[in-house]
Amino acid sequence: MKAFLSTLHDVSKRPGGTFSLIAVALILIVAIAAPLIAPYAPNAIAPANRLMAPSFDHLFGTDHLGRDLLSRLIFGSRVALGVSLSVIAISLSVGITLGVTAALSPRPLDLVILGIFDVVTSFPSVVLALALVAVFGPGLSNIVLLVSIVFIPHFGRVARAQTIAIRNSPFIEAEKVLGAERWRIVLHHVTPNIIGPIFVLACMDIPVVITIEAGLSFLGLGVRPPLASWGNLLNDGYTYLDQSVWPAIFSGLALIVATLGFSLLGEALRDTFDPKLRRSQ
Repeated sequence: MKAFLSTLHDVSKRPGGTFSLIAVALILIVAIAAPLIAPYAPNAIAPANRLMAPSFDHLFGTDHLGRDLLSRLIFGSRVALGVSLSVIAISLSVGITLGVTAALSPRPLDLVILGIFDVVTSFPSVVLALALVAVFGPGLSNIVLLVSIVFIPHFGRVARAQTIAIRNSPFIEAEKVLGAERWRIVLHHVTPNIIGPIFVLACMDIPVVITIEAGLSFLGLGVRPPLASWGNLLNDGYTYLDQSVWPAIFSGLALIVATLGFSLLGEALRDTFDPKLRRSQ
């Protein structure tokens, strides 16, 4: 706990660190407590109140079906965080497994895994995600699985490079001499020493996943209505922009705050954990 608080203190001293901590904490609280803090049910339709401007009854206004925009944005944070954290968890787990396996395996298997990484990374992330979803169809579960494939090489390459850097270290050689099994070396010595840079990379990839999910939903290939997603809220706002600007403004602001908060948090964590940067200060 002391180390965690010390890390938070170090992050808060970095440029943008305080804003990132506040923004991320706010998004997490809103997503977790969505049913408690949302003033209305997110899918409650009220045609008489369609496209209303912000008021005391509807702080952010309403959409084209009269649904409360604030409530839908609050529940949309659940979708954004749920998809992004699920994608990061899956791609991080598979990426670390493949990266460590490649680094500790014979050269032919290493080349095969690197070849797979090269094929996936040869396409831009958004284009590949769009192509996979177009082939396999939209939907929340498909989005999570298909976007995870896009990010596996990100973590796999870092895990491989970090493992190669430490695989001949004295403490690893000592464990081998003492007869430690390979799985024990990987779990107790390799993984703890490579997880730092990968964790920082995960924080910096969260906003990328959020924007990919929002982009797919905006195009109608992501989360399907009536489930609230910042992407389809932005699409609705764009469709009815000539009648009300508020849905587009507030859904866009939600995306900006989320992506900026997680991006700055990742950069602050990178600066905090990088020993070269710490020595230069």
